[in-house]
Formats: sequence, structure tokens, C-alpha cells
Amino acid sequence: MSERSTSRSRRPRRRRWPLVVLGAVAIGTVAAVQSTDWLRSFGAQPTGDRLTRIQRSPRYRDGAFENAVPTRKSLPGSFRRTMKLQFTGDQQRVPPSAIPIVAGARETYATPPASGLRVTWLGHSTTLLEIDGVRVLTDPVWGERASPSTWVGPRRFHPPPLPLNALPPLDAVIISHDHYDHLDMPTIRALAADSSQQRLRFVVPLGIGAHLERWGVAPERITELDWGDTTGVGDAGRGATLTAAPSRHFSGRRLRDALGRGNPTLWATWVIAGDRHRVFFSGDTGFFEDFAKIGDQLGPFDLTLIKIGAYGETWPEIHVNPEEAVRAHTLLRGRVLLPIHWGTFNLAFHAWTEPAERVVRAAREAGAVVTLPRPGQPLEPSALPPHRAWWQGVR
Repeated sequence: MSERSTSRSRRPRRRRWPLVVLGAVAIGTVAAVQSTDWLRSFGAQPTGDRLTRIQRSPRYRDGAFENAVPTRKSLPGSFRRTMKLQFTGDQQRVPPSAIPIVAGARETYATPPASGLRVTWLGHSTTLLEIDGVRVLTDPVWGERASPSTWVGPRRFHPPPLPLNALPPLDAVIISHDHYDHLDMPTIRALAADSSQQRLRFVVPLGIGAHLERWGVAPERITELDWGDTTGVGDAGRGATLTAAPSRHFSGRRLRDALGRGNPTLWATWVIAGDRHRVFFSGDTGFFEDFAKIGDQLGPFDLTLIKIGAYGETWPEIHVNPEEAVRAHTLLRGRVLLPIHWGTFNLAFHAWTEPAERVVRAAREAGAVVTLPRPGQPLEPSALPPHRAWWQGVR
């Protein structure tokens, strides 16, 4: 072997795979930006008069919103435990077959409910509420993923039971907070652009209006409320009041919000009060004793819509579990509990059916009335259908 060939054989090979990987990531990132508009999905930071009003809120301190009681997003030292739970466990976190939805159409809502109160759970925290002549949509999410991207993130278990363009004319959309599984940019854009929704107003907690304006919602259609604030919607004489009530959660749509202190916008529960009926909507919240105060001051409630899913042992202070949901329902002085925030996205380390099974047991033990309709099934709390554990048939 020649000296030249020997020296060539000893020369270390250049490892090109890191460059290939970095190039692929860069190309994928550019493609994601162009195809999903995910940068715009992050929303906008409050500025100007909106920021001035935020800074006057009793809940806003040192550049961020705070809960009324000390609240941790996760327990100290729980990161390793959380990662272990994420990648281990034999729970059936995703339905093994199709969920039996009830497909709806605009004609379904052409006739007002006989009782004056009707609700249609459309999946996760999205409900269509018809109350004393007023229609309110809660936390509308029609997107395929609870994510800023259409490529990655928790994917829906089932299609929306009611097409977005089949919604009846709405009076208001209410938003509980700005997380992706509760505030979906494409859905908001579609509702704002829908010519059949001319009277629609967006009623949101402080700061969230900045996101909506960036997505094309006209400022005059946006009403931002602090806890305790109330606004009216609907026609004079056939209207309803929407009240932002306390919640125990957090906010933020950007990575820096998740890694840092975050909480640039407010979160809230909601009270929807018509001429004859009252409804409580939880959005996302942890348990806190002020549920009793809300019940005393703004209740009792004909219907409570309270989250039961996506709880976890390492974040017990920001998401109620099923037993706490029943307890909250009782403190709120609710008559019928319709659980939400389950059965649509894989967001926690429990079987997808576990929240339903646990809330049924807890309600039975507490003597509470609970109803768990299929997604898309309209019902009136005054005439509930017989209980059917439909999720048990999804095998």
C-alpha cells in the first residue's frame, strides 16, 4: 500500500448526518410556518389602552395575572415523574374505535327549546347553549389539533358533530382562557368572517382581545371582562347577561409563557343568566372554595358545565378531577351537571373513559344529577334522557 493511500485511509470521515438533520428541521420549520400560519396562531401581546386596563386589574401584579389563591402549575420536583408518566403506562388514552357522535344540522336548532334551555356538547369544552332566546357558544374549537400547528399536537378523537357553517345565528362566543384546546385561531377567524353571524360578539377575559384582533376580529365585536364584570347580549327584552367569575388556572400561548412566569391574559369561569335560567361554565380550572361564593352570589344553576378530564397527579391545583367536579357542582348549587373537557383530546395520563366512569360514581355517591350525552346530542336539562354509558361500547 502506498504512503498516499495509507494517509488517506487514516483521514477521519466527515460526519454529515448532523447537517442533514439540521437541514431537514429547517426545511420542515419553514414549511410549517407557510402551511399552518402557526406564528400568527401565537396571538398578540396586549398593548395600549388594553394593557392599561389590564394593569388596573386587582389580579394583575408585576407584569402577570395571578390566581386568588396560591397556585402551582405543577408540583415541585415533579418533572421526572411527569416524563415517566408521559412515556409509560398501559392506559387506553385514545379510543380504539370511532366515537358515536350525533351529526347535527342548522335545522336542528330552528325551533327553540320547549323549556327555554337546551345544550349541545360538541366535544371537549365546546358547547352550544340556548338559553331563554339567546344562543351562546363556549370555547369553540373545530380544529383537528389542539396546537398552533396542523402537523403536531393532540389530535381530535372525533370530527365536530356540527359543521361550523351549520351553526345557527349566535349572540355570543365566550372564551375561558387562551390555551389552544380552548381558543382555536382558524375557528375564530371562520366565525368572524361568517356572514350569517352578523350579531355575534366575542366576550372574553382581559387581554384575549389582543389575540382576536390579530386574527381579524373587529374591535367593536370584542368585549373584555375582569372577574365580576358583566355584559348583556341578545335583543332587548330577550337578552342574557354574561358574568366573568373567578377561576384557578393560568394562561399563555407562547413557549416563553410556558417556560417562564407567563400569564399575560386572564382566565375565567362564566355565568350565563337568561330571564328564567342560569348556567355555569367552568372552562379550565382547579378546585377552590370560591365555588361556594359563586353559587351564593350568582346561582343557583339549572345546569353546570364542569371539566372532568385532563387531570394529573403532578398538576393537581390547576385541573379539577371528576370527584372535585362533583364537589364544585354541589357548592355552586347546581341542579344538573354536564361534564365537559373529556372524550376529545389526549391531554393527560389517564384512560380516555376514566373521567366519565369516575364522575358517574362520584355523582351517585353525592346524590347529584349527572348527564353524559354523546357529542352532538342536544338535550334539555328539564327532560334528561335515560343514562347510557355510551363510551363503554367503544372497543
